Amino acid sequence: MNGAVIVTGGASGIGLETARLLKERGFAPHIADLKREALDAACAALGLPAGHAHALSVTDEAAVEVMVARVAEGGTLVGIVNCAGIAVDRPMLETSVEDFRRIVDVNLTGTFIVSRAAARLWLARGAGGAIVNITSVSGMTGNKGRSAYGASKGGQNLLTLVMANELGPHGIRVNAVAPGPIDTPLTKAIHTEDVRGQWNARVSLRRYGEPREIAKAVAFLLSDEASYVNGHILAVDGGFLTAGLTIREA
Repeated sequence: MNGAVIVTGGASGIGLETARLLKERGFAPHIADLKREALDAACAALGLPAGHAHALSVTDEAAVEVMVARVAEGGTLVGIVNCAGIAVDRPMLETSVEDFRRIVDVNLTGTFIVSRAAARLWLARGAGGAIVNITSVSGMTGNKGRSAYGASKGGQNLLTLVMANELGPHGIRVNAVAPGPIDTPLTKAIHTEDVRGQWNARVSLRRYGEPREIAKAVAFLLSDEASYVNGHILAVDGGFLTAGLTIREA
């Protein structure tokens, strides 16, 4: 199912590594992000034409629709990877309403806007496609400091299931990858040494994941090898969600 794939948040971290792997596997990645300079650098690093970079906010409905239409005009649009996201690590009582709304708007509403634009185009053309949402284990468990981020990611997970149910009959598959702790610019910025220690103690593999490990899961869900996978939330978390007792008394 090779063709064009739009990767939002594609200028760094998981998004950039996903675009890199998709290109290696014969897809034509288009990357969307906020900052033109970062996009240009990412395109240069990946060897992509300048026309494959789209500077926009995923919360801008009109800009997203223009992007989706332009990508589809240049070739066959076969996939969407919703990777754009922001976060804060802050107790609920110290989280402002402004921050809560901003995080939900980018992470959840942005996923809805991009997915809807692509799905409408596919339906109008009688074509199928695949959507992969990058969510988080923080949307599946009550991690401290994640009231806004966790709510947005939990919403993404449920949106994934609803879209899979509604769009599946039209040949559009919708799945999610829920990463655990991954070494990205975002986690490096918000995870203190204490936080990193807590993650590593709970993850049975005792390490942070790498962006390419997430990219491999995304590439699988986009591929024909996952042609009968729909409405699945794949945790790629080193065993975090399966952890039970981790300390044994002497």
